Amino acid sequence: MGQPLNRHPYIQILLVAVITAIAGEFKINPFDGDIFRIGLGSSAFLLFLLLFRHLPFLLTGVVTGVFILLFRTGLDLAATDLTVQDIMARHCSAMVYYIVFAALMSVIKGRVDRFHPLVLGAVAAVIDLLSNEMELLTRLLVLGTTSFRLNEWTYLMAIAMLRTYFTTGLYSSISVSQLRLVQKEQNRRMEQMLGFGSGLYGEVFYLRKSIGTLEQATLDSYELYRSLKDDEDDAHSRRVLHITQQIHEVKKDSQRILAGLTKLVDREVTGDMPLSGILRFTVKSNQKYADMLGKDITFTRQLTSDYATVSYIPLLTLLNNLTANAVEAIKDKGTIYLNVYEKEDMTVFTVTDSGGGVKERDRELLFEPGFTTKFDEEGVAATGIGLSHVKDIVRLFEGEITVNNAPHAGGAMFKITVPTKKLQKEE
Repeated sequence: MGQPLNRHPYIQILLVAVITAIAGEFKINPFDGDIFRIGLGSSAFLLFLLLFRHLPFLLTGVVTGVFILLFRTGLDLAATDLTVQDIMARHCSAMVYYIVFAALMSVIKGRVDRFHPLVLGAVAAVIDLLSNEMELLTRLLVLGTTSFRLNEWTYLMAIAMLRTYFTTGLYSSISVSQLRLVQKEQNRRMEQMLGFGSGLYGEVFYLRKSIGTLEQATLDSYELYRSLKDDEDDAHSRRVLHITQQIHEVKKDSQRILAGLTKLVDREVTGDMPLSGILRFTVKSNQKYADMLGKDITFTRQLTSDYATVSYIPLLTLLNNLTANAVEAIKDKGTIYLNVYEKEDMTVFTVTDSGGGVKERDRELLFEPGFTTKFDEEGVAATGIGLSHVKDIVRLFEGEITVNNAPHAGGAMFKITVPTKKLQKEE
């Protein structure tokens, strides 16, 4: 609903005028008679100016002042026997107040966000006092009212400070709430981007390996073609050459796809992330995965080393894979422990679960190409690259990965050891 209003600022200006006029009727008269009215109108007007800084302040002040003059004149016509001229003379000073207030606020309009809330409150109080003075001067000229005594001015300044600080405090609270909403949305998008980048990195890695396999197959096929040709087996040699050409075309297509995916990864995932952020995202995404599977799993993080790394996408890919495996290894209810620490010049990551553990005869097979963990197509944490490729990614970091049973947890413990210099961002 806010977007259509933003396209029609005059509707917003009129809305500000109406609400300010109504709020102004909730008032107190701290002095004898009706010389000066202290109400919620000025507070509401200040709040609107702070929230709707895209509006032209001076025009907003003029429209608001005129509307309040007409509004109060209409109310008094129904309640008194005074003439229209007398009533408008009584209320024209209020119109002057809002016009002057808006004009002075327009001076600081571009610097509102730079002010500390306390400074903003003080500046707004000064503007309020100056506007009040112009209102009193107008009353003096139009109605001939006497000026205030010193104690009344002191009281007036105290009221102005209280009113403006209350309003600017409310504005600051609204601004903080808006910032939190924006930050929440940014975090949500960051999580989506990280999940996308982590999954895509695994697929890119897998595709890169496949291209290497295709290239080797092309060479082997071509060698077979030359061998058959040397043996003067023309029929089979031509057939093998045709197969070689097809393999080569598949390789070229795969390379074009890889180039596009690599550019996409580079564009979507930039910068760096602390190790604590990597663990936090890993836990959050796999908590969703566990909930989707209907499992009651508690995640425990322990971090004794925390530094920024530009290689957070590969690390997320590894940890997401291992943690997703741990989620699947737990039957219904259990615990997963994620631990990061430094040992000498190495950084160690461990993922431990309370599942059934790994049999001795299966430990070496876990990292073989034919031994992969299956994930549901809708699994949040699944990357689809398999433990054999997890091991290959670890090797790219010149690290190693091992798996052992963890008696204290009751399940398996995967341990990744990587040279810290391969991960830590250079200062």
